[in-house]
Amino acid sequence: MRRLMVVLPAALLMWVIMKTGMMNAVYDKMTFKDLSWFDNTALVEHLRTRLIQDGLTDLPEQCLVFLVNGADKDPVTIEVLGREGNGCPGAKPDAKTLFKVRVERGARRMFSDANNPGHFQAFQ
Repeated sequence: MRRLMVVLPAALLMWVIMKTGMMNAVYDKMTFKDLSWFDNTALVEHLRTRLIQDGLTDLPEQCLVFLVNGADKDPVTIEVLGREGNGCPGAKPDAKTLFKVRVERGARRMFSDANNPGHFQAFQ
């Protein structure tokens, strides 16, 4: 009985941490380093965490799609799409452009035009 009194609250705490996104934020802090700015895969995963954390989108992380344009340039423009259907909000399967993110890899800064298309503002 004592074991159950310890295991049950611990399992509940882990579930809450997972659902609130705290685990993703901690993982991102531990793994996203200075050289990760130049790795598109790491950069997209960092963006996925930051966009949700900063409240730029209310879609779940599995419903975000990133199109990296000009991967070898600085700054790089990343188009953020929101998937619909197939487990994501929306009736029919589709993907719509939400906004764009401009990443200055050398300066390690990110800008978004989330609320004002064409006018980028820093969000990190």
